[in-house]
Amino acid sequence: MSEPVGIHVEGVHFGYAGRPVLRGVDLTVGPGELTALVGLNGCGKSTLLRLAAGLLRPGEGRVLLGPHDLARLSRRAAARHVALLHQSAPAVPGMTVRQLVRQGRYAARGPLGMLREGDDAVARRALEDVGVGEWAERPVEALSGGERQRVRLAMALAQDTRVLLLDEPTTYLDLHHQLDVLRTVVRLREERGLTVVMVLHDLAHAARFAERIVALRDGRVVADGTPEDVVTPAFLADVLKVSGRVGRDPEGGWPVCYPDHPLTP
Repeated sequence: MSEPVGIHVEGVHFGYAGRPVLRGVDLTVGPGELTALVGLNGCGKSTLLRLAAGLLRPGEGRVLLGPHDLARLSRRAAARHVALLHQSAPAVPGMTVRQLVRQGRYAARGPLGMLREGDDAVARRALEDVGVGEWAERPVEALSGGERQRVRLAMALAQDTRVLLLDEPTTYLDLHHQLDVLRTVVRLREERGLTVVMVLHDLAHAARFAERIVALRDGRVVADGTPEDVVTPAFLADVLKVSGRVGRDPEGGWPVCYPDHPLTP
């Protein structure tokens, strides 16, 4: 297995139709780290993730994936180095789990190789690693939301990259499936030696599962550190615009938030 790869965001500015979204972001995610991006809606989290996946090009600055400047790579070339799991997507009618997971082989095998029938060891391993191998011939549209998200995670793993980006992977899932997906991500990160960055809205999940929290506000990084250092009552007020208290989990020691009421933005 190749070594984990780090991400370096250097002085990145980005906007849509003249509207600034990111304003001079500097961020380094070390090889093998598991980092959570948090912040209010519209602060630039998903945009930063798409830049780190090579799907967008910065207006200023650059994004490096290991030694590679993503602006110099095509989307297919970037997908050989980094996999992005988007927010939940509708099922494709008539497609089986195996067929969907094999979509993740596009960057490595091209459109014809991706669709060619037969065994693919990388796709098969992705199915087994996420625990959905027994569903391989089931139609995706017949799965529950939580089951479908696990299959989409297997599709991202089938890209066989060292960097995995997840954009709100627990959106629309019940608590059982939220924990199932996050625990699976933590396990796969350890087993595969992945660098993982997740956009999460639930601060409790970020504090429990990530070893580092990076917070954005108005397109800038305003907090960066361990959950114990970052998650404080002042952080809740300044970044998430809520008042509240912060305690500690009695067994694991990670921060536990007790939000009270929203504050005026």
